[in-house]
Amino acid sequence: MIRKLSAMTSLSFLLVIGSSCGKSTSGEMELKNTVCAQCHTIQSAAALQALNLQPGDTVMMKSGEWTDQELIFDAQGTSQQPIVLRAEQPGAVMMSGTSSVSIRGKWLVVSGLVFQNGFTSGKNVVDFTSSSSNCRLTNTAIVDYNPPTATTDYRWVSINGSSHRIDHCYLKGKSHQGPTMVVWGTSKPMKHRIDHNFFGERAAVPDNGGETIRLGTSDWSMTDAFTTIEDNIFQRCNGETEIISNKMGADTIRNNFFHESQGTLCLRHGNGSAVYGNYFVGNGIKETGGIRIIGEDHLVYNNYFQNMAGTGQRAALVLMDGVPNSPLSGYFQVKRVQVVANTMINCKQSFDIGSGKGGSNRTLPPMDGHIANNVVLQIPQSILLTFTDQPLNFVYQGNIVFDVPTGQQLPAGFVRLDPQYAITTDGIYEPTSSSQVLGAFVGNYPFAAAADAGAPKLDSKHRELLKAQNIGPGFMTGLGSSLVINP
Repeated sequence: MIRKLSAMTSLSFLLVIGSSCGKSTSGEMELKNTVCAQCHTIQSAAALQALNLQPGDTVMMKSGEWTDQELIFDAQGTSQQPIVLRAEQPGAVMMSGTSSVSIRGKWLVVSGLVFQNGFTSGKNVVDFTSSSSNCRLTNTAIVDYNPPTATTDYRWVSINGSSHRIDHCYLKGKSHQGPTMVVWGTSKPMKHRIDHNFFGERAAVPDNGGETIRLGTSDWSMTDAFTTIEDNIFQRCNGETEIISNKMGADTIRNNFFHESQGTLCLRHGNGSAVYGNYFVGNGIKETGGIRIIGEDHLVYNNYFQNMAGTGQRAALVLMDGVPNSPLSGYFQVKRVQVVANTMINCKQSFDIGSGKGGSNRTLPPMDGHIANNVVLQIPQSILLTFTDQPLNFVYQGNIVFDVPTGQQLPAGFVRLDPQYAITTDGIYEPTSSSQVLGAFVGNYPFAAAADAGAPKLDSKHRELLKAQNIGPGFMTGLGSSLVINP
């Protein structure tokens, strides 16, 4: 059955008809309660609140328009018997007007909803409260859910509590103030997982606060969050300089695809995070940026950048200057960063080291870092390496660059050598069988995919990511059709 969702996109959306309780549909993955303890059917928020839900129960929301329905999902499931609130037919429960969902318990699952043709006056659209844990939002869309005034600030997904998962969702068209999704910090590790979502167009806002994902706040920046952001697509997310603003420690941001997004993945606060396996494709659009690094002990490796047009703090790889005795909200000095085995193809500026020097009292250059085994294939008039400030005690080794004007002075550890790359049918450049990057990896960096310099060749997982396969809700088709990669 094909159904068009008005004002969402020009795509068609396949409504995957779910069976009765307990069996998952495409995009919902494995819902563990394969047998319902009890099945309930509701048609209003009041009906949900009247239920006395028990572990293993499933609540089916009748298909149709749900206008001004503020759902409160407050119940206690278990790991083996979560409680599920789901659309009768995924994608056919239309939450409109002032509708929202508050998730307030443990081991709860919300699935199959569409928020459209409405807005709130300031309440978050989907809210995981501080008392919640081990809950999940899946197979859900929030589209153009904007108030009439762009300065109204609320989040589409607000995440408190611990050990939540947000997956296979579609969030597109946020045009008002406030991040699209926020993970709020605590004094304890949160261990959330944000995966397989499609983040569509995000308009620029006039002030700070237009991130697509903000993880933590400066107040909690010295706490390790152990949160993972993986296998997501960010398309034309232009809200502000930071697409992802990571503000806590020990997080993992891996295997995401940033397509024509005018901003950066920013390690803004916190230490010891890992960023790897991500693809950045700018298609030459102005201000499309890469990874901006602040803080200590980060690992940035095996990432791929192509046709990125950003410079300065939006260059492909940026190491910022820090502030002496920085407050939590400031810029901590970059220390012991390891930037290893990344590939940069036809980027306007590949590296900016010491970026932002002088501004906001930033006077401390990066120190004790490694830049190794990266491959840069340049276009004419592009900039390979800018030392906005001179780093202290840096190691450079095994970096291969080509078509760099001899006037660009490079430190030892950069060699001018044709890497012999060729474009694939996916639009991505890879080394040919005779390429000299093969087997060229040097140094002791056991975290990176060793043997070859640069990012690894496309595997099946990343090929599916670039085509939006198994990304977003199961009831939506055609999301990958707009993910054009220009050579």
